[in-house]
Amino acid sequence: MDDRIHEHADVLVDWSARIESGDDVVVSVSEGAHDLAVAVAEKIGDRGANLVTTYGSSEMNRAYLNAHDGEFDDDPGHELALFENADVVLSLGGGRNTAAQTDVSGEVRGAYSKAHEQTREAYMDTDWVSTVHPTRSLAQQAGMSYEAYQEFVYDAVLRDWESLATEMSEMKDILDAGSEVRIRSEDTDLTMSIEGRTAVNSTASVADDSHNLPSGEVFTAPHATAGEVRFDVPMTIRGTRVEDVWLEFDDGAVIDYDAARNPEVIGELLDTDEGARRLGELGIGMNRGIDRPTDNILFDEKMAETVHLALGRAYDACLPDDETGNDSAIHTDLITDVSDDSSLAIDGEIVQRDGHFRWEDGFER
Repeated sequence: MDDRIHEHADVLVDWSARIESGDDVVVSVSEGAHDLAVAVAEKIGDRGANLVTTYGSSEMNRAYLNAHDGEFDDDPGHELALFENADVVLSLGGGRNTAAQTDVSGEVRGAYSKAHEQTREAYMDTDWVSTVHPTRSLAQQAGMSYEAYQEFVYDAVLRDWESLATEMSEMKDILDAGSEVRIRSEDTDLTMSIEGRTAVNSTASVADDSHNLPSGEVFTAPHATAGEVRFDVPMTIRGTRVEDVWLEFDDGAVIDYDAARNPEVIGELLDTDEGARRLGELGIGMNRGIDRPTDNILFDEKMAETVHLALGRAYDACLPDDETGNDSAIHTDLITDVSDDSSLAIDGEIVQRDGHFRWEDGFER
C-alpha cells in the first residue's frame, strides 16, 4: 500500500477527527476508497475506538431512488439511531462514476432530502469529517492523469495544517470584526451583512469546527444579501455539469437566475424549500496548495483566489447562540474566480484585490 495512504489516515484520525479511546465511530466507505478505509480502520483500532462501517455508493443510491415511488418515510429510525449514537462520522469519498446519479429527477432528490432532515441534523451534531481517496474517476473528472491526480490530492491533504491555520486566522479576525462584505468584479456587485456572525477558520479539524480534509478556507454565514454575482468556475451539481451561473438577490433571497449550461439544475435547487433561495455561507479560499479547479467541491472551494457562496443551510458554528440562521435541506456551493479585476471589501476597506490579500506580496494598494 502507498505510504501516503497511511499518512492520509493519520491526518484524518489524529488531526481532523481527534478520535479517542471509546469513541463510537461510523465510517462511510465509497466504492473506490477501500485502501484508505483499511488504513483508517487500523488507526481506529489502534486508538481503541468502536467501529461501524457503511457502504456509500452513488450507483446504489441511483438504483434505489429511481425505483422508489418518491413517498419517503420521514427519518427512518434505524438510520437516525446510527447517527444519534455516533461520536464521529467519517465519509471516505471516491466513487467509480461521478455522474452515476445524473438521471435521478430533481423532484425525487428533493423529496429524499426533505425526508431526512432530522437524520441530517443528527449527522451534523457528530464530529463528522469528509475526505476523498484519489480514484481514476475523480482524476478523469479533473482532466488529469491518475498519477498526477494522486500527487494533487496528497499535496492538498498532507501539509502543515498548524501553519496554515495561523495564516488564515488573520482573515477570520477581519470577518469577525466586520459588518458588511462587498464583492466586485466585471459581472459581480454583491453586498451582504455579516454583523454578529462568527467566522470559522477551517483548519481541517473538528477542534476548530472544520469538517473537510483537505480544507483551507475561512467562512461565515451572511444575510441580507443584495445585488448580483457570476460564478465562473464550472462544477458538477447532482451529477450534472453546470457552467457560468448568475444569481440576482434582493432582500436576502434569489429573485432571478441563469446559467450558460443546464440552468434547470439551479432552478431545481432553488425550488427545494424557502431556505434554498438564501445564502448559508460565504467562504474565502486560502489554500495555495490547491492551484486548479478539479470539479470537486471538496478541493475547489478551498482554492486560493476564489470566493464561494452556498445556497441553503447555514452552519451553527457561525451563528449566535440565540439564532438559528438560514435553514434548508440543501447546502450547495458555487464558486467565483477573484484572481483578476476584482475586489473583496469589508466595511469599505479592500482586504483582497485581484486574488492577493493585503498582507501578501503583490497586493496593490
